[in-house]
Amino acid sequence: MRIFGLILAGGSGVRMGGVVKAGVTLAGSPLLAHVAARLGPQVSQLAVSFNGDRAALGAEWMAGDHPVLPDRPEYRGHGPLAGVQAGLDWAVVQGADVLVTAAVDTPFLPMELVTRLSQARLAAGGAAAVACSGGRKHPTFALWQADQSTLDRVSDALIAGERRLGRVLGQAALVEFTDEPDPFFNINTPADLHLAQHRAAESGPMRHHPQ
Repeated sequence: MRIFGLILAGGSGVRMGGVVKAGVTLAGSPLLAHVAARLGPQVSQLAVSFNGDRAALGAEWMAGDHPVLPDRPEYRGHGPLAGVQAGLDWAVVQGADVLVTAAVDTPFLPMELVTRLSQARLAAGGAAAVACSGGRKHPTFALWQADQSTLDRVSDALIAGERRLGRVLGQAALVEFTDEPDPFFNINTPADLHLAQHRAAESGPMRHHPQ
């Protein structure tokens, strides 16, 4: 099975003062690097959904080591669902079987994310799986079947004005992650970043690098 990964980094970062979240520094590295270091080893190819200046993503992404996928022009500003559409555009053309998405502001995502989502999807016999923790769904952390049918469903939803990932995912298999602290802790504010700095200091340096 060819599993591709997509880091959703298209948000405006309003609560962080309008900065590009992908480039926010945590423990000496950009958030994008932290997420790529965890998701990269779990997939065969990795890309980032991003609409701004590529220079904001750092040297590795400037060098073209991984695809940077902007939203289709007509859906810029339509949230992460537009990023999923761009990711599926790429994954379908490249012959991927599934696409796993992750948010750029969640630097502690599980190292077994892809394995567990894949197992749950296959066990349920469905087309998608979604991560959960603490009784909450995290639809930005999902596995999507990479085929034209899924792409058409996402595109039809955007045309209809739908922006909620959960609505489009439908009856996806749910995967509960019980790790503590929460691996899906996300950085929305400077206070969140302060907490993440403490957590990163306790967990030590990144041990994985994007493939």
